Amino acid sequence: MNIPSSIWTLLIGIALTLVSLWYGQNNHLLPTAATDEAVLVDGLFNAMMTVSVGIFLLVEGILIYCAFKYRRRPGDNSDGPPVFGNVPLEALWTLIPAIIVIGISVYSFDVYNEMGGFNPHDVHEPPVAQKPMKMPGSAIAATLSDTPPSTAPNLNQQKSEEARLDPATASVRNDDQIPQQRNAPGVGVVAPTIGSSPDKQGKPPGLAVNVTAMQFAWIFTYPDTGVVSSELHVPVGREVMVNMTANDVIHAFWVPEFRLKQDAIPGMQSEIRFTPRIMGTYPLICAELCGPYHGAMNTKVIVETPEAYNQWIQEQQVASIEELNQAVAVKPADLSPTEFLAPYTSNLGIQPEILKQIHTNHH
Repeated sequence: MNIPSSIWTLLIGIALTLVSLWYGQNNHLLPTAATDEAVLVDGLFNAMMTVSVGIFLLVEGILIYCAFKYRRRPGDNSDGPPVFGNVPLEALWTLIPAIIVIGISVYSFDVYNEMGGFNPHDVHEPPVAQKPMKMPGSAIAATLSDTPPSTAPNLNQQKSEEARLDPATASVRNDDQIPQQRNAPGVGVVAPTIGSSPDKQGKPPGLAVNVTAMQFAWIFTYPDTGVVSSELHVPVGREVMVNMTANDVIHAFWVPEFRLKQDAIPGMQSEIRFTPRIMGTYPLICAELCGPYHGAMNTKVIVETPEAYNQWIQEQQVASIEELNQAVAVKPADLSPTEFLAPYTSNLGIQPEILKQIHTNHH
């Protein structure tokens, strides 16, 4: 019995669709999705995998079929039939990829928006007096260079000063020695920001943490408690807002299980928000080449229960008070602050060179 080609096409299409859908949802190529934002990113990734697998199987299947079906038979020395093009087919294989790319673009923007990456309320227009004049034929570069000096508030400076209200943060940052970048003229961009998701906009973050990156360590300060740590501890199920900057060169805050990455830039106050959903210990990696020991610039993010988090905060506060009292009481006069504090900072994973750099910056 001869099966019509239309039936074969339908059956093959159904099979390819089922295989693509199954693999797209069961590829297991990504690590644990440990935040609410990671679930959104994984949905986009799985959708792209589904489309990619379907296209791959279709194209490779047609190539293999045609290579076998239309292969040259022994003794056949004739030329192939002349084919000068097929306009409907060419239009079809141009239209389908275009629709796929547009669909993925719309989906990507929706995920970015759901993660809080797009917030039109964060765009600050400059005053009318400082807007560049639009002259016919003028180049953009010339227009920007002719822009009068901005009189608008420097929001980077404001964010820096807000973070430095916390004494612990001020002690490890050298923002006062690095000029805070101004907004881009006519654009309003302050710094790389991934804000809160639409359902949480307008609400204060559950937990604020200031992050200071330096060669080659991460320093975390908790403004509400004054705790300083070389590890990031956060409670599960609570939104976390991270305000970060760098003391020297560009670094990148990257937790693969969170599906989030944000640059820490000297002179700019970056912000990122996330909500942990699975308890565990996850690696925090610097994803920007920042110097000869870049590969060693990593630490841990510990997601724990609210009770365990509160207990850790209390332990850190008690330990810092005890160590401070001991340092005040027994510090030998012949030791420098860096030498005396070395045993204590080693418990936090802070290298003596970093402590010396901080001490030098503030004296």
